[in-house]
Amino acid sequence: MNLDYLDILLEKLTDWGTKVVSMLPNIGLALLVLLVFVFLGKLTRRLIRKILTRAYNNEELTSILARIGYIAVVLGGAMASLSILHLDKTVTSLLAGAGIIGLALSFAFQDLAANFVSGFFMALKKPFEIGDVIEVEGYTGTVLAISLRSTEIMTFDGNEVVIPNRKLFENPLTNYYRTKTRRVDLNIGVSYAEDLDQVQQITKNAIEQIPSLVEDKEVLVIFQEFGDSSINLQVQYWVPYDNYSQYLVGISEGIKAVKKAYDKHNILIPFPIRTMDFGIKGGEKLDSMLNSSTNNSPKLDEF
Repeated sequence: MNLDYLDILLEKLTDWGTKVVSMLPNIGLALLVLLVFVFLGKLTRRLIRKILTRAYNNEELTSILARIGYIAVVLGGAMASLSILHLDKTVTSLLAGAGIIGLALSFAFQDLAANFVSGFFMALKKPFEIGDVIEVEGYTGTVLAISLRSTEIMTFDGNEVVIPNRKLFENPLTNYYRTKTRRVDLNIGVSYAEDLDQVQQITKNAIEQIPSLVEDKEVLVIFQEFGDSSINLQVQYWVPYDNYSQYLVGISEGIKAVKKAYDKHNILIPFPIRTMDFGIKGGEKLDSMLNSSTNNSPKLDEF
């Protein structure tokens, strides 16, 4: 009985050996094809890195795309090698399994995938760069680092904020650094007794004298409303914007220049005024009550 099992085993081993020997040329050809595709994959990776480095200058994006190109070429070579070995069913099974796994992973890591896809398109479009001042989702600060998953900014109060790229891609984003200039809107109130034409000219002349002013931009003085205790106006002027401190200096210089000019020409910036009236409809006003009380009080000579 044991000899029968041994004969069966030897027969199977002989059959397998015969098939392996007969497939040696195909195996050699498959290995050669795989090596060729590995070499082509390396060339593809270098070519992608060279092109993307010149076009986008984004190291992380370049590295990932170059790696993806290499893997795609090598996988193509592996599929070709399996086909040479007449393992087409294995290729089909591998592709089906990869599809199922990819679908499961897409549901499990959809937020992470969304951030990577957003980072990819942002790297292509370049809405901002490291060092730019941006505002998004209520955060304003200087861009410190950009990756395919998130962007890190430093707010003006010294906090580091990491923002997912999906938020940057889906929401309105303001890049203050792109134009290198920024407009200052300075709100001022003057007394109702002032000559508004004179106020407008003096205000404009004062702003035009500040050093941190973009000269090719017009200074506008616009009267906006009749306020509770003043006529309110807004001064609009432009300052260079290399950093946020430069913008704050522009505001400060504008305030000092206007205050100095108003003091020189005796233009009043009034304090808020409140008039208190204790009278009510159908009742008696306070001043009438005080006068009545004075008139009705007894005189000294009556005693």
